[in-house]
Amino acid sequence: MTAIQTRSNVTVELVKSSATDSDVATAARVSTIGGSHEQEVDLMKDAGLINYLMRDRHGSPFEHTSFTYYIEAPIFVAREFFRHRAGFSYNEESGRYKKLQPSFYVPAADRPLLQVGKPGAYDFKQGSDAHFARMAADMLHAYNEAYEAYEDMLKAGIAREVARMVLPVGLFTSFYVTCNARSLMHFLGLRTKSQAATFPSFPQREIEMVAELMEDHFAEQMPLTYGAYNSNGRVAP
Repeated sequence: MTAIQTRSNVTVELVKSSATDSDVATAARVSTIGGSHEQEVDLMKDAGLINYLMRDRHGSPFEHTSFTYYIEAPIFVAREFFRHRAGFSYNEESGRYKKLQPSFYVPAADRPLLQVGKPGAYDFKQGSDAHFARMAADMLHAYNEAYEAYEDMLKAGIAREVARMVLPVGLFTSFYVTCNARSLMHFLGLRTKSQAATFPSFPQREIEMVAELMEDHFAEQMPLTYGAYNSNGRVAP
């Protein structure tokens, strides 16, 4: 039996981007002065224009940008992520065509484990050491049993697309995602918690971990847009 591996983190890499604040400003100015893509960038003027676009929710200029990320996360995170459709493109590794590696997610010790309250009005609180020990032990037991069954079927010649059915959603998957700044801001508004947000959000911690790393790249690539996004309540235009 192959030994399983466990992780409590996720991977988010910015593979490539075509996304600057001046891309947004140039796209917006075409409505009043025509094409100006060969003119020198004026960041002071761009900052005011971008804030205006964000504040008054003129969103289309933000779509003239592109971010491509490579992500490794548990399957349950990917399934939540893929619900974001407008402005997103995806390609994921396939368990039909390759053997899936025994890499599984186990939450870190500081991950809140206890759900308190009723549906629609609940919060998560820290568990005890005993709670964490039971969670980790049960997960490891289930992961070992599932992957052993998976390998047993593969050795017997059963097709990968059938054998994978036994694997749990805690298994890591990998995928590429491409989005524009407007769709990314909408994603961040739903999948992160922030004191700057006008509207509250309640993301599961694991997808928030992915979103936080994506946000770091967004802030670095488009600082004016990112600043306007936060100062206007983290609402996508």
